[in-house]
This record gives sequence, C-alpha cells and structure tokens, in this order.
Amino acid sequence: MISLAKSFGDLFDDFVHEAFRLETLSDYSGSGNTDAYRVFVDGHPQPTDYNAEWLAEVRSHVASGRRLYRVHVLTRPLTPYLRFELGWGYVTNAAAGEEFFVLDLTDRSSPLPDDVGDFWLFDSVVAALMRYVEGGKFAGAEVLPEDRAAQFVAYRDAALTHSVPFAEWWAKHGE
Repeated sequence: MISLAKSFGDLFDDFVHEAFRLETLSDYSGSGNTDAYRVFVDGHPQPTDYNAEWLAEVRSHVASGRRLYRVHVLTRPLTPYLRFELGWGYVTNAAAGEEFFVLDLTDRSSPLPDDVGDFWLFDSVVAALMRYVEGGKFAGAEVLPEDRAAQFVAYRDAALTHSVPFAEWWAKHGE
C-alpha cells in the first residue's frame, strides 16, 4: 500500500499495479535530461546510453508485473521539445515496456477541464500534481490526500478514452 508519508520519489518504488502520467505541456526542456535535448536540437544522433536509468527502472517495474503508462495532451505542429520527447523518449521508453498514448487536440476540443495539469496517479489511490515554471523547469510535486484520487482517476479515464496509442499516432503524424 502506498503511504502519503513517502516522498514523491518513493511513490515510484511503492506502487503495486500501475503508475499513470498525464502530460499537458509542450515544453519540458528545463527539466530532466537537458543535455540530451541540446544534443537533439544540435542535430546529433541519439546517444546509445540515452535515458538508461529510467529504462532500467521501467524494465524492472514491467518485469515485476507493474504497468507504467501515460497520455500526452498536445496539438500540432509539434514544438521542438515534443519532437525530441516523442521521437527519442517515447520510442526508446516504449521498447522498455512503458506505454504511451496521445490526446491530439489539433482539430477538437479537450474532454478534460481547462485547469487539469500534469500529474502522476499511482494505483488509482494517490495522485501527485506536477508543478512547472517557465521553460518547462520542474518546480516540485504535491502528493495529494487519498480522498482526491477519484478526481484524477476520472481525468485519466477521460484522457485514455479520447487518446490513441502512440505508435499509431506517430506513424501518421511523427515529424
């Protein structure tokens, strides 16, 4: 069982069945692997060890029967960062067992409320709001009380209902 006393990072070790992520931004370039993003922007090939630590974590979770999946809400044309995240990150992470879906709002309205932002949802029991500042820089996560989880389960379900598998979307719209 997930404990709210745990840190946000501990939630990735403690979940039992699934960890879901909703991504809503078109630029996270100030977070994560900023060096790899610069390599991408400069037109260099993807390093062979790209995202190795996360890939190992994904493989470990998947091997133990746990599911990691996410929906990215976006519009076309893709920003340079989204071309990086989807073309390098999603393709690589999917090979390790992480699942990706795209909710493309280019030609339709969102099924989600306007104020829904990024979050992780662990085992449909604990939600953590993700905070970002200008330039897509991660500013922290707020782990919410369990009585808020149902709201985020509804957001997850709506996003999944209206999204398509990443591989299908990428084959049609990948840039």
